[in-house]
Amino acid sequence: MYIYNVTSNIDESIHNQWLTWIKEHIPQVLATGKFKGATLTRVLVEEDLGGFTYSVQYRTHSREALDEYLKDHAETLRMDAVKLFGDKVLSFRTELQIVDEYTVNFN
Repeated sequence: MYIYNVTSNIDESIHNQWLTWIKEHIPQVLATGKFKGATLTRVLVEEDLGGFTYSVQYRTHSREALDEYLKDHAETLRMDAVKLFGDKVLSFRTELQIVDEYTVNFN
């Protein structure tokens, strides 16, 4: 399995607007058919830059699906945020491959 991780630092002045937008944006990314699910998380660190940091982790079963997303959809969907928020959102992207997973059952 692969994860396409997008980490974004959000300026305080647009935080609520961005949070509403990202909750609509994630289903648009999933609608490309390249991912099987996504998780939106808040990064719990105090940022030197200020603002709020979030991570969206999109999960897919194949490298091919991720590559197709990057080639066919990523730029258009990225530009939505740039048009709306400009430099008030700073993002970086990481492509990850899951090597192994472990779980613990608590009773």
